[in-house]
Amino acid sequence: MTDSNTQASDSKTLDARGATIAYDVREAEGSSTHPTLLLIAQPMDARGFSSLAEHFRDRRVVTYDPRGVNRSELAEGSSKPTVEDRADDLHRLISELGSNPVDIFGSSGGATDGLELVARHPEQVHTLVAHEPPLAGLLPDREAALAAAVSVQETYERDGFGPAMAKFMALSSLKGPIPAEFAEGPAPDPSAFGMPAEDDGSRDDPLLSNMVGGTHYEPDFEALRAGSTRVVIGAGAESEGEMTHRAALAVAEGLEADAVIFPSHHGGFLGGEFGWAGEPEAFAVKLHEVLDQER
Repeated sequence: MTDSNTQASDSKTLDARGATIAYDVREAEGSSTHPTLLLIAQPMDARGFSSLAEHFRDRRVVTYDPRGVNRSELAEGSSKPTVEDRADDLHRLISELGSNPVDIFGSSGGATDGLELVARHPEQVHTLVAHEPPLAGLLPDREAALAAAVSVQETYERDGFGPAMAKFMALSSLKGPIPAEFAEGPAPDPSAFGMPAEDDGSRDDPLLSNMVGGTHYEPDFEALRAGSTRVVIGAGAESEGEMTHRAALAVAEGLEADAVIFPSHHGGFLGGEFGWAGEPEAFAVKLHEVLDQER
């Protein structure tokens, strides 16, 4: 049942190469002249955009689960999803929607996927707002940052979810350059972060199993600058100094532009989904402002 205060959504699926992609469409309330808005993230699925989507009833909003996450199932024998795979999924999804060009807000790995999509298919996207893509390879301390990401994934493969997530949280919350010794250091006590120390044997967490793929990608700046898409890089006001904030500034520099500061932190659009709250109302106001600006 849909609450009267919640915008109804229509869930659909799309066949892609090696995966079935689940997505949701919320139609605009009344007539709209705005482009369709895609809200995308990685590894977060569509549920994380429930609060933000409610602030965009003036346009059609589409959310989706990235391949291998929640409802979007990988075909048997499929390889680990890449940025390029997800960009192709988005290309197919936009084609299916039949509403070129769209606007996109991409969070974290979704910002990275959006950058790859726009480099390949700028004609499909009017404005991309890429919020804190975690591109460690663009940082001045890139060697330490890339090694730290590798160490998180290796910890997961060796010790399981709790130790790896504890190390990831320690890394993601660091302010300033990543210490050279971080990668070689032991994982923090998982209990300090409310994580289990026991290894349940699973190795399919979409974040921890693909830390390398998510952090080592480097955008095609030449294609992005030459394309027709307006690309806006966002960074969180409260995440200043953290790796993803610093990476956002580095991407903006590569695009020869200034980053736009959004309210709150890396997940500032969240309204308590997955137990993490930002400032979704203020975040939506800023996103409306950015999307409505003329090129």
